[in-house]
Order: sequence, then C-alpha cells, then structure tokens
Amino acid sequence: MAALFVNHAEVRDWAPDDLAFIREVAGRTRIAVERSRVETALRDLNADLERQVAERSRELSRTWQVSTDLLGIADDAGFFVRTNPAWKSLLGWSDAEAARIPFVELVHPDDVRATHAALDRLRAGEAVLRFENRCRTTAGGYRWLAWVAVPEGGQFYCSARDVTEEREHAATLAERTAERDRLWNLSEDMLARANYQGTMSAVSPAWTQVLGWSEAELLSRPYATFMHPDDTDQTLAALVRMGDTKRPTRFENRIAASDGSWKSIEWTVAPEPDGLHFIAVGRDLSVAKAREAELAAAQEALRQSQKMEAVGQLTGGLAHDFNNLLAGISGSLELMQTRMQQGRLSDVDRYMAAAQGASKRAAALTHRLLAFSRRQTLAPKPTDVNRLVSGMQELIQRTVGPAIPVEVVGASGLWPALVDPPQLENALLNLCINARDAMPDGGRITVETANKWLDERAARQHDMPEGQYLSLCVTDTGTGMPPDVVARVFEPFFTTKPLGEGTGLGLSMIYGFAQQSGGQVRIYSEVGRGTTVCVYLPRHYGEIAEDTGDEVATTLPRSEQGETVLVVDDEPTVRMLVNDILEDLGYTAIEAADSAAGLKVLQSDVRIDLLVTDVGLPGGMNGRQMADAGRVTRPDLKVLFITGYAENSILGNGHLAPGMAVLTKPFAVDTMSARIRSMIEASDAGPLGRRLVP
Repeated sequence: MAALFVNHAEVRDWAPDDLAFIREVAGRTRIAVERSRVETALRDLNADLERQVAERSRELSRTWQVSTDLLGIADDAGFFVRTNPAWKSLLGWSDAEAARIPFVELVHPDDVRATHAALDRLRAGEAVLRFENRCRTTAGGYRWLAWVAVPEGGQFYCSARDVTEEREHAATLAERTAERDRLWNLSEDMLARANYQGTMSAVSPAWTQVLGWSEAELLSRPYATFMHPDDTDQTLAALVRMGDTKRPTRFENRIAASDGSWKSIEWTVAPEPDGLHFIAVGRDLSVAKAREAELAAAQEALRQSQKMEAVGQLTGGLAHDFNNLLAGISGSLELMQTRMQQGRLSDVDRYMAAAQGASKRAAALTHRLLAFSRRQTLAPKPTDVNRLVSGMQELIQRTVGPAIPVEVVGASGLWPALVDPPQLENALLNLCINARDAMPDGGRITVETANKWLDERAARQHDMPEGQYLSLCVTDTGTGMPPDVVARVFEPFFTTKPLGEGTGLGLSMIYGFAQQSGGQVRIYSEVGRGTTVCVYLPRHYGEIAEDTGDEVATTLPRSEQGETVLVVDDEPTVRMLVNDILEDLGYTAIEAADSAAGLKVLQSDVRIDLLVTDVGLPGGMNGRQMADAGRVTRPDLKVLFITGYAENSILGNGHLAPGMAVLTKPFAVDTMSARIRSMIEASDAGPLGRRLVP
C-alpha cells in the first residue's frame, strides 16, 4: 500500500482534471518505485546465483582433486578425455596416459566381455550404469573397481570406487564360512546352537551319527526331553549359571539315543554375545575312551619297536664283544688242556691268566648292562666322595695321559652320600675317559664336588625331588656337543665314536647307577666350549665308617666244627663251584635246585649254619622270599645272596635285614671263601641257625 499527498497554500476546490492529473502522477510514481524495487531484487538474486555457482564450481574442483574415487569423462570411443588425480595415486596412470589408452585395454582379460556388455547397455539408453571389473595398474597388478556411469551429450561421466579390500574380505569370509560349514558337517563332536528357553535351532550331522535321531526330531523337541531324568536338574542349573555369569562351562550328562540306550556325553557350552543363545559342543565319551585305547596301543607298539631296535643294536654291538671274550676264554682253556696232555705245564699259567682276564672283562661289560637297566645289585654305604675322588686322582691322571692335566676341586664340608663306592668310582672313571676322548688335541679336566640345596623350582628343572644333594661334576674343554646329540647321550648303545671303539653304554650305565642310587645325571654342553656332566646324589645324614680295607684274607682256616651250608641255585655249575669252595674250607654242603626244595630243608631239623642262595629261583618263590620263610623257624639264620641280575627292590634297595649279605656274580673264589668264613664265624658266639623246637 502507498499514498500520495498534495497540498496547496490556500483553500482550493480541486477540479476533476486536477484530480485526474494527480491520479496519473501517483500511478506512474507507483510503477517507477516497483520497477526499481524489482530491479534491485533481481540484481541481488543474480549476484547470489553467481556466488552459488562459483562456490559449487570450487567444491566440484576440490572434490575432483581430493576424491579417492576415480572420476573421469570418457568419449564414445572409450578414451578418458579427463581424469582426476586418484587415477595416478590408485592405478598409477597419468592424465595423458589415460587419454591415449583405450579403457578396455586396462581391463582384466577375464572381465573384458562383461565390460563391453555393460557399455553397450549404456549406449542403448540405460540412464545409470553400475558394474564391477578389475583394472590394471602401472605395476602390473589389478584392482577391483565398482563403476557408476551416466551418459550426457555424447560423453560418459564416470566414477569408480576401489573395492579390492572388500572383495578380499568377502572372499575370506566366504572361505571361513565354508570352512566352518565343513567343520560343522565333518566334526565327530556333537555341535548345536540353542537358547535358554529350551530349544535348539541348529544341530550338526554328528548328532544323528552318535544318537540316531534325525535333524527334524532333534529340533522339534525341547532338548531337556533327551536328557536322562537323573541328570536334567543339574544340567539345566549349569545352563542357568552360565547365562548369569556369561562364562563358558563344562559338565557331563547322559543323552538318550534313538535305540533306547543312553550315551555319556561331555559338554563344553559357551554363551553367545546376544545373551539369548549358546553354542554347545558334546563329545561321546565312549569314542574318547576308544581313542585313548588306540593311542595306548600305538604307544605300546612304539615301545616294542624301540625295544626291538635296542635288541638289534645289542646283538650287533655286544655280541661282537662277547664273542671276542668267549674266544679268549675257550681258546685258553683248550690250549691249557692240550699243554697239560703234552706235559708242557710251563704255559698253563699264561693261558690261565688270559682266560681270567677275558672273563673279568665280560663281567665288567655285564655290569654296565645291568647298571643301564638299573638292575645291578648295589652295596651302598656312607661314603666321603671327596676322599673317593682324591684317591682316584692318580689313576685318572695315568688313564687320560700327561697331555691332559686333571684338577680336583673338592668342596669343604661336603656332605656324605649313601652310595656303592666301586660303582661311583667306575662312573667317575668313565666320565674322565669320555672327557679325554672329547679333547683329541689336549685340554683340561676338572673334577669338582659341591653341596646343592634344590628348592621346588630347581628340583623341577633337574627332574628330581627337592632336598639336599651333593654333586660330582666332570668338566672338559673339548669339542662339545650340539643339542641333538646332548638329547640322546643317555640312550642305550648311542655313541658318537667310530664302530668298534665304544658300545654306547658308558653314560647309560652312569645314568642307571645315579637313578638307582636315588639321584640324577645332568649334562651341559656347547659346541667348541666343552662339556660338563654332573652326578647328583642325595645327602646321607649318618656317620661315615672308617675304611677297614679288604676283607679277603690270604689264608683261611678250615672248619673243624662240622658246620653245614645249604646251597640253593638253579645253575648246576654254580652249585658245583660253591660246593668245591665249601669242601676246601671243610664245610658240609647240602644242595637244592629250586626254592621249594630249599624251603623244605630249612623247615627240617637238619643243622644249617649258613644259607647261600641265588635271588632268582624257580619253585614259586625268589631267594629273598625263601629266606624270609626259613627265618620263621630259624630266626638267626645267616643268609648270603649270590646274584648276577636282580631287582634291587627284592633285596630291600640295599637295606638288608641283620645277618644277610649280598655277593654279585661273577665272583672270585677267594672273595667267596672269605665271605662264607666271615659270616659263619659271626654265628659262632651262639646257637645261630639251629631250628627252634616247639
């Protein structure tokens, strides 16, 4: 709305013409004002449009420059006349290169046909084209691109997004899904997805294989109906606890099979993140037990195979050594017989010495075998290991030779050990010989003793009970051993020495001796840095007896009191030998070939001053059992066990009852004679060995 005001200085009567003129002026003024207003608004609108167009143009330019998608304009011939920088950063092609290379030449050969078909659809009038293909990079590889193309004025405006990672992720996901499906279908365990309301939504084929129910039967019934009534409450309670704690759980129950039987199933159940479902894995315990049986059978077969391999090595290596020793013994005996028939007695002593030497070497080899198997008969006694090592130092030095000095480092206040001294000496000598052989160019051997207190952690590392031990270690500066050799050094018959230079029983014997003595052996070695072997022996808390020397006397008095000795052995040659010894000493001998016959004599009224018996006997009892049975009626009976092979536990692991002793086969005649004489003389103070009369 607008108004025009007209004023005159005097009162005036306006004529119609005046009023018409005024109206004309007002109308024209109104039109002029409106035209000016419209022109101003139009100018403002044009300026705003120009600003918007400029801003949009700048945005499009920025988008063109910084977009990670490929943007381009292609002509109808398939050349990209314009491309954005993403072509260079993603594919490596510059604007100029993209403009002179037909697009289809950049497409993977397997995608060319599909790309041509897509472009034909675009040319045929498809408004917006969407397709994917692989485009070649300047490095020779390919990237998967998802294209969007729009036709406009004979050209194609295109954008492409790199979907290579998405494709690879999808392929990986598909592969994992396929793998999961294969596991689901092939697993022998029963797999299921279920909810806390009591139904299952998926079951694996193993359910049908184990229980016989079809998938439809399993999914149509509440899972509680398949449980044994006695197991239902505890199973459902376990599921409720799992739902509350959101933690996996394990339990066992019995599940009904379609044939009416019950299967014991071990379940592992885990909740899903949605809080509504859980995954269950059930293992048929009967299958697990069958597998355990198969594994045990396979392990037993492996052990038997290893035993057969060990026997093969034994027959191949030791048979050679024993044949050499037997040849020396039998040859010497034959030549002794020949020379005696010829009256040439001067050579008999030489052949006799050769036969005795071969038999002693055979006995030593047998002792090594028994030590390895931990079945040798030990005679442990409290021992000062420092004194033992010091006494052997000169022998060890002579054995290894002057080129290798031997240093002994004995710990002060060394604890005593309950051990068989000769066997420990043998083990120490073997270790020093091995050390010498590891130093062909010379070196140094160090023999060291120490007190060791092994806590739980250290004992576990050494595979020993925790407690107090003393160690005897032999260290050389030789060639050392790689880890694979160290792992096998205690195996029987394993040796790195050339054929014929070692049986491979040295370290095995030491290992068996240490184990049998309640200790352990450990080896530490590094190639080029030498080797240390340590024997650990339990500490003995008793006193050490003074060394009384050899018990064998040079001359032994004959019996003059009619003492009687019962000899029980299943080997006739041994019985003959012992009887001859007893006859030379003036004793009366009674023989028995088995434990039954021996016990019968012991339970009679015959005078028995000493029982000499083997440990391993036929007749239903071993030698220790027969002796114990005989002591029921003869509590003071003296017993001498002679054995070449025995479970140490049969003889009390070195702790024999009073009046009992052990002598290991083979034995020297004078040693046997002295032992018999000393044991009988010990009974002369009283009526020992007499049968008690009720």
